[in-house]
Amino acid sequence: MGDPQPRRLTALAGIGLVNLATITWATNMILGRWLRDDIGPLTLAASRFFIASLVLAILLRRRPAEERRLGPDRWLLVGMAIGGVALFSPMLYLGLRFTTAVNATLITGLGPLITGVMAAVMIQESMSRRQLGGAIAGLVGVVILISGGSVTFWRTMGTNVGDLISLVAVALWAVYSVLGRQVMRHRSPLSTTAFSAFLSLPILLPAAVWETRTLPMNLGLHLVPFVLYIAIVPTVIGFVAWNAGVRRLGTSGAMIFMNTLPIYGALFAYLLLSEPLGPAHVVGGALIVGGGVWAARDRSAAVTAER
Repeated sequence: MGDPQPRRLTALAGIGLVNLATITWATNMILGRWLRDDIGPLTLAASRFFIASLVLAILLRRRPAEERRLGPDRWLLVGMAIGGVALFSPMLYLGLRFTTAVNATLITGLGPLITGVMAAVMIQESMSRRQLGGAIAGLVGVVILISGGSVTFWRTMGTNVGDLISLVAVALWAVYSVLGRQVMRHRSPLSTTAFSAFLSLPILLPAAVWETRTLPMNLGLHLVPFVLYIAIVPTVIGFVAWNAGVRRLGTSGAMIFMNTLPIYGALFAYLLLSEPLGPAHVVGGALIVGGGVWAARDRSAAVTAER
């Protein structure tokens, strides 16, 4: 039996990091929806990760030599680059062209359950009863938060191809997180994030060139600050924070906090757009956060034991 204090600190650090990531990604979803008529999904993803790769390369220069080169984990990093970067980001933006941010957020609520299954199958990281309970509580919280507790919400909610695309994007992100858990046994979150971004560029850049021929960009200075923001905050800061959180909480433990995205979306809407916060936000938010913290306590002990 080890000292429980390091376990608590590990859990708290992990919770803080994954929440930092989801805060930045909430803003990314809002901007991705807002910019859908100005820039195509492949072009936005390529621009985002090209700029992010430059920043990550600068940060990586101060890391040890082994962190700055590919090793035996290269194929895992290639899988992360293809699934979680080259495919996930364009699929997310493409889905937002055909569905609403509300629908996409609801579908994201399935992420912890999908990830739990994938982690069990791919790396034999079982999902405990506590984690399963936390994931279900979070999903219920997402439903309450988005629906406002109204039954009529489900009668008016439509289903379209964007919902299916968003579901595929969630599954791709689960793959990214599962593979990242394996890679970070021997590599730092910064190095993991950097190489997954670097290896995605040979796919994203030609795809963006092809897209601009059929879906030209609406060039303008108004795009520059938004693309720079998406490249640095949700990408560099968000991805590094997420991978660091996965390292501390495990794959399933971190994914439970993906459900905080709608909480932060509602909070930003309240602060920036003066949209009201009601009882559904409080109840749904409590279920999401409470379920995540409860599940993270269980996983943090296991992660500490592995060390």
